[in-house]
Amino acid sequence: MRILFDCRYVRLEHHDGISRYSAELVRELARDHDVTMLVSDERQLRMLPALPHLLGPSPAGVLEPLTAWRLRRVPADIAFSPMQTIGSVGRAWPLVTTVHDLIYYRHRTPPRDQSPLVRGLWRLYHLSFAPQRMLLNAVDGVVTISETTRRLLERHRLTRRPVAVVGNAPSSLGAPVAHEQPPTRRLVYMGSFMPYKDVETLVRAAALLPGHELHLCSRVDPATRARLTALAPGASLVFHDGVSDADYADLLRSATAFVHASRDEGFGIPVLEAMSLGVPAVIADTEIFREIGGDAARFFPVGDADALARAVRALEGEWAAVSRASLAQAAKHTWRESAVRLGAFLERIAAEARR
Repeated sequence: MRILFDCRYVRLEHHDGISRYSAELVRELARDHDVTMLVSDERQLRMLPALPHLLGPSPAGVLEPLTAWRLRRVPADIAFSPMQTIGSVGRAWPLVTTVHDLIYYRHRTPPRDQSPLVRGLWRLYHLSFAPQRMLLNAVDGVVTISETTRRLLERHRLTRRPVAVVGNAPSSLGAPVAHEQPPTRRLVYMGSFMPYKDVETLVRAAALLPGHELHLCSRVDPATRARLTALAPGASLVFHDGVSDADYADLLRSATAFVHASRDEGFGIPVLEAMSLGVPAVIADTEIFREIGGDAARFFPVGDADALARAVRALEGEWAAVSRASLAQAAKHTWRESAVRLGAFLERIAAEARR
């Protein structure tokens, strides 16, 4: 099967969630199918496997609604995009798009790294489900990354098209830990500082855990750093302001736990990455975290810093057992399995379109 895979959301230097989802799936999908990658900047190829590619328009351009029509002469049996905003008008092949989550309908603040125009359009788009419903009903199939999001799509009746779950998976960060007890009292958080991530609960919990350090790995602006530092003066906070994959893996291997207090997620790759190294995850009790953390993770009520601190302390007597359970849970999620699911779904949609 000839697949046109939309890789225009791949970052130029470091993957974010959608970028990694694209790069890992296209690599695995190409083991079974004839795949051509669509990029908008040839520098993206540094982050992608060595596969045939073509240069297309920017996904943020004003002509994005016409992308499928502009690419109609590209030979393909089906096209797949890891986002839902690719234009479907005038397409010459079936098109499958992706919904990662519905977070921004509940938390409408857009990512800060977008332009003012994109941020404004972002807010307008998420004022109603109508634009999303129109986009999803205009394609031939929809992929989502978790059962949690699939249920939300169904609950809000966002599409009449077939839906398949093609989940995320942890990236390889090297060998898992070999120790039976953590060598430090470090707590590690990887994620943004957007309001719904509720990093404040992590900081308040750190203040209740003398002798523990909370390592905040992502890039942070000075104002946010100052606000979090002032929130709990007794907390021992380490701001890394960005880390390499190698340094991040080393930091995780030394940690007592990976912690995440987010009130809403589409998936939570950092949780699985930590668990894939045998590092226990202490995470907010949400539907999606229950789905990916299973019985191996340790949960606390959303926003409850006291309960988070208690869960960390409770690891002292069961750390080795939780570490082993974490490894087993993370092993259930692989990019290979996800690519096989995606390939089977694309074959089904292509066959239905031919009929």
